[in-house]
Amino acid sequence: MDRPVAVVTGATSGLGRVAVLELARRGYRVSAVARSRSKSEALVADLAAVTDEPVEVFHADLGLLSEARRVGEEIAARHARLDVLVNNAGLHAFAQRVTPEGLAEMTAVNYLGPFVLTRALTAKLGACAPARIVNVASEASGRARTIAPAEDLRRTDPYNRRESMPLYGRTKLMTIMWTQELARRLDPHKVTVNCCDPGFNATGLGRDLPGSDVLRRVLNTLGIGDPRRGAGIIVRLATDPALDGMSGRYLSVRDARPLRCPEPGRDPRAQAELWEATEALLAERSAG
Repeated sequence: MDRPVAVVTGATSGLGRVAVLELARRGYRVSAVARSRSKSEALVADLAAVTDEPVEVFHADLGLLSEARRVGEEIAARHARLDVLVNNAGLHAFAQRVTPEGLAEMTAVNYLGPFVLTRALTAKLGACAPARIVNVASEASGRARTIAPAEDLRRTDPYNRRESMPLYGRTKLMTIMWTQELARRLDPHKVTVNCCDPGFNATGLGRDLPGSDVLRRVLNTLGIGDPRRGAGIIVRLATDPALDGMSGRYLSVRDARPLRCPEPGRDPRAQAELWEATEALLAERSAG
């Protein structure tokens, strides 16, 4: 029997790397979506120590919608089956950067890219039912005090380091809202979709912060922010038979405790509004 297949984004470092190694140990064939070729080569070498299965790497910058769409189509064409999709890639930018497609990079990487990738792979997941989608959110979502989807998706205003946290939180709030709206649109007997707060992890997420590499090494030495803990909830959502059929949940790294979507994104009407605004933006970009 073919082994189950898991696709993981942001797989070359931090939570994604730990999750990929654990999924491989559990018998999954792993496909990684990565930006860096040198880091992906190191990941493949590490995976060779835990699995005899071939490991595939698909290179893409998920901050570009065209790249997210292209890599999703490549993955769907390459695999006869797809059992798990983990949208883990993330970015906390401490100053505004605008992509060549005219979008805020943090919004594109954390929300729009995963939305586009998932849309490209949903049919393949459904054909291999039961399948699972796992989205990595954050407790920072609670810092977002407002959301106006049509405007926020297009915002490219400059911001400073202090102002970056609620904006980062808003992208993660969008992740939770999208997860719960997608769950309403999918048959949970075929594809479930859940998200998680992986807690504090000393990873490369805040790589733009001066001194972040030194801080991360210190935290790792002290055993603080161990990414194995955050990766544990990701792997559990991807594999635990006890979670079969569960969909639309937002779970904590702390014993998979259920969390409520923070306001102002809790209302299903707000979640549907975000979905429609996202689809409108994507249609506009495709037409252009």
